[in-house]
Amino acid sequence: MAEKTIELVIRRQANPESKPYDEKFVIPYRPNMNVIAALMEIQRNPVNAQGEKTTPVTWDMNCLEEVCGACSMVINGRARQSCSTIIDTLEQPIRLEPMATFPVMRDLQVDRSKMFDNLKRVKAWVPVDGTYDLGPGPRMPEKKRQTAYELSKCMTCGVCLEVCPNVNQNSKFMGAQPISQVRLFNLHPTGSMNKDERLHALMGEGGLAECGNSQNCVKACPKGIPLTTSIAAMNRQTNFQLFKSFFGSDYQVN
Repeated sequence: MAEKTIELVIRRQANPESKPYDEKFVIPYRPNMNVIAALMEIQRNPVNAQGEKTTPVTWDMNCLEEVCGACSMVINGRARQSCSTIIDTLEQPIRLEPMATFPVMRDLQVDRSKMFDNLKRVKAWVPVDGTYDLGPGPRMPEKKRQTAYELSKCMTCGVCLEVCPNVNQNSKFMGAQPISQVRLFNLHPTGSMNKDERLHALMGEGGLAECGNSQNCVKACPKGIPLTTSIAAMNRQTNFQLFKSFFGSDYQVN
C-alpha cells in the first residue's frame, strides 16, 4: 500500500517587499501531528512537491501549547494557532497563509508590533515601580477576580484583529484586544488609579468609536475571552468618563 501523505500549500514571501507565491509540499503522515510538526518536517527536508530543493519555510513559534500566541496563522481560511491545530481535523490540501492584518516579514512570519504599540497606548500595565516597600495592595473582590482571570488569558495572538473587518489599512481601529486589556487593568485595585488615562485613550482616534460590532472577535478568540462584553463595558465607562470630564464631576467611574 502507498504511504499515507499530507499535502500542504503554503503562501510564501521572501521578504516584505517581494511578491507572495504558493508552494506545495508533500510530507509523510504521522498520527496526531499538528501543523507545527508538519512545518518542522518541511524544515528538516525543504523539498517541494515537484522534488525541487527550496528554502525552509519561516514561521513563529515558542511555547507549543497555545499560551504564547506566536504561531498564529491562517489555516484553511481560518485564523488560529498552528500548535493546537491537528492535521487529522483538516481537509487536504492544507492551505497555510500569514495573517493579512499584519505586515509579512517572511513566509508565515508577521510583524505584530502594532498590537504591542496599542497596549502601550492604553497603558496596559499596573504601575508599581518604586512601590514594592509599601506592603500588599488592596484585595480584589472575588467576582472581579474571576472576571479579571478570564481577561488575563489573552496571549496577544492577533486572531481577533485578523477576523475583524474594521481592522484594515483604511482604519486606525485598535481592535478588541487592547480594549479588553483596558478593562482588565481598570479592574485591578492599583491599576484603577490610571483608569481615566486608559479610558481617554479608548475615546481617541482608533478607539471604541470605530468598532463596527461585527462580533467576529469573540467567535474566533482561541481562549474564549468575552471580548464583546469588554467592548460593551468600556463603551459604558467611556460614556461616564465623557460626562465626568465635561462637567468636572467627582463621580467615580465603576
